[in-house]
Amino acid sequence: MSRSKTALMLLAAFLGVFAEASLEYPRRWLGGSIDVLPPLMVYAALQMNLTAVGLLACCGGVWADSLSANPLGASVLPLYTIGWVLHQRHEFILQELGYAQAILGMLASAAMPVLTLLMVLSLGHTPLLGWGSLWQWLVLTLGGGLLTPVCFAVLDRLGRQLDHPPARAFPYRADREIKRGRY
Repeated sequence: MSRSKTALMLLAAFLGVFAEASLEYPRRWLGGSIDVLPPLMVYAALQMNLTAVGLLACCGGVWADSLSANPLGASVLPLYTIGWVLHQRHEFILQELGYAQAILGMLASAAMPVLTLLMVLSLGHTPLLGWGSLWQWLVLTLGGGLLTPVCFAVLDRLGRQLDHPPARAFPYRADREIKRGRY
């Protein structure tokens, strides 16, 4: 994992949280907002290490909570839990396939509000819940599923542009035998 990919992912999280809070048109048209943090967490858990998962959970959770009605830090533990679970099983997940990315994005986007609701309730706050919350949860789930393959494609392409190309291999193998002498 390179530092440029981590910085790129954190920049995407910052811009995504800011766009989610400032743009009202998608929220008006769809009746709910699309959260960018669960798809980014799926990307971080499958493509990076636990340090990047923790950085995204801490920074992204605090950024999202500072612009929402959640208590500060309520989204950090649910984000990290999602990332940790996916990172523990990333060898068994078909991470290159778009439909697998979409399904993982839907699962993460569906689990994130439920875990955050449990966290907010455990902190003693009373959030507003109603039948509209079910529609918002559905929009959030489907939007996260559609956004996850886009995150993979964009961040992989930008990461390849920022990283150095791998060094070329030498034309001779390292374990070759060199015979010296007359014969």
